[in-house]
Amino acid sequence: MKQYHFYGWQTADIRNADGLTPCDLYDLLRNVWCEYTCAPRLRDKWSEDCPTVGQCSITAFLVQDLFGGKVYGVTTASGNIHCYNVVDGCTFDLTSEQFPNETLVYENNPEQFREDHFSKEEKKLRYEYLKRELAKKINKPKTPVSRG
Repeated sequence: MKQYHFYGWQTADIRNADGLTPCDLYDLLRNVWCEYTCAPRLRDKWSEDCPTVGQCSITAFLVQDLFGGKVYGVTTASGNIHCYNVVDGCTFDLTSEQFPNETLVYENNPEQFREDHFSKEEKKLRYEYLKRELAKKINKPKTPVSRG
């Protein structure tokens, strides 16, 4: 079994309407997250080795689009709000790897709303870009099998 390093991956066995699991989505997003989709204030910390830096809210709301559920926010040691998902009682955080030395508490946190997060135009544009690029990965035509 493939090992993941995001919070909740071991129990994130839910599937969306297309049959994707959170682990499947993580695999797809690894090839979409980029410096552009990273929050501007964190771009100097973003790297291909840790592509989840600065991706939390746009990723969490994208997960909500695909799986439903709610987005919650935990306050980090730096005082920022970090977003994660709860879907059908399953708590997971596709971008938790950006906090390797911090223990985040995924209980009793306030719900987050896209209207608040996307009131910042740059964040809304990053979310829309992430959504478009992910759609290309999900809808990528499958190579036909040769029956020669």
